[in-house]
Amino acid sequence: MTSAPASVYDRLAELGVVLPAVAIPAAAYVPFVRSGNLVFISGHIAKRDGKPWVGQLGRDMDTASAKSAARAIAIDLLGTLHAAVGDLNKVERIVKVMSLVNSTPDFTEQHLVTNGCSELLGEVFGAKGAHARSAFGVAQIPMGACVEIELIAEVNAPVVTLASA
Repeated sequence: MTSAPASVYDRLAELGVVLPAVAIPAAAYVPFVRSGNLVFISGHIAKRDGKPWVGQLGRDMDTASAKSAARAIAIDLLGTLHAAVGDLNKVERIVKVMSLVNSTPDFTEQHLVTNGCSELLGEVFGAKGAHARSAFGVAQIPMGACVEIELIAEVNAPVVTLASA
């Protein structure tokens, strides 16, 4: 006899993760858009103590620190996904993650930075967290943040509007 899979929220609690509220967009966009069974989560920048986590890889930040920043972004993305869906147990699959890493031209470990996000998604969702991914080095990110990540998820849930989130 196999036991029932753990709730996503039980897994988050085991990991010591508390989901944040949806952040207010800093420009002219919405935090998420639902199209059919896909939820597109807008890019979230790395934050520490509520402020942009500033740094450039290859100049004044190392891969391990930026990987921690990417993990923090994953938590923020999950908070927004929860607001979009109403129940993270309705996530069928994390489809795609796109990561932008603020880096110098000679920095080549963007993929290792992005693992901070990808690994947490795997810990939370198991096989459903395995996703396609892109990791890019860019010259700058809004507000000087070290990393920005966006996410696409497939869900099996009714549409939630921000007013009811």
